[in-house]
Amino acid sequence: MELTRHPGRKLAAIYAGGVVGALIRVGVAEAFPPAAGSWPWPTFAVNMAGALLLGYFFALSRDHPEESLRHPLLGTGVCGTLTTFSTLQLELYELVDGGDTGLAAAYCAATVVAGYLLVRLGIALEGRRPRWEAR
Repeated sequence: MELTRHPGRKLAAIYAGGVVGALIRVGVAEAFPPAAGSWPWPTFAVNMAGALLLGYFFALSRDHPEESLRHPLLGTGVCGTLTTFSTLQLELYELVDGGDTGLAAAYCAATVVAGYLLVRLGIALEGRRPRWEAR
């Protein structure tokens, strides 16, 4: 495995995007704390929003040069910290441990299926946006 150096600009873009995504996620979690044994709506909402945005940003960045900062800022930074796999896992553990196995299974399945569909939707939405052509 070869280690590569990342340019400082790229790391700064990831960091800046990460701050934005993390602040949004924490803000949503603190503003709407779920009750024990209930559907974890804050995590579900940010994960679904992140999936939609990731699809959109992925499609938006496809035609840009590799040195572009668009993907590190928006995809890795914002979407990477907005979405949260670790919190999903903890919530699944708490639901199962609390005896809510059916709810945990539904939450897990809905997260995977809806997340996939929202990535696809984000890609499709970016493909439908108006293009400004140089004259």
